[in-house]
Order: sequence, then structure tokens, then C-alpha cells
Amino acid sequence: MNRKPDLLWILTILFGLGVVTTGYAQTLWERKADAPIEMTAPQQR
Repeated sequence: MNRKPDLLWILTILFGLGVVTTGYAQTLWERKADAPIEMTAPQQR
């Protein structure tokens, strides 16, 4: 007899995915902040 997943499990999985996604985004953000900034104006024709 298969039971449907409990709401608590669904929320736990969503929370875990959110934590992982946030950590990954912060890592990318920090890498982008460490990169040298190039200020270039868009070329107009």
C-alpha cells in the first residue's frame, strides 16, 4: 500500500533545495564580485 508523501516531507525537500540553490547563487555572486570590473559604453552606430 503506497502512501502519498506527507506535506512535511514535501516542505523539507523544498527547503533543502532552496538552501542548496541559495548557496550556489551566493558562490556565483562572490565570484562575480571578485572579478575585475570592465566599464565599457555600448557602441552606438
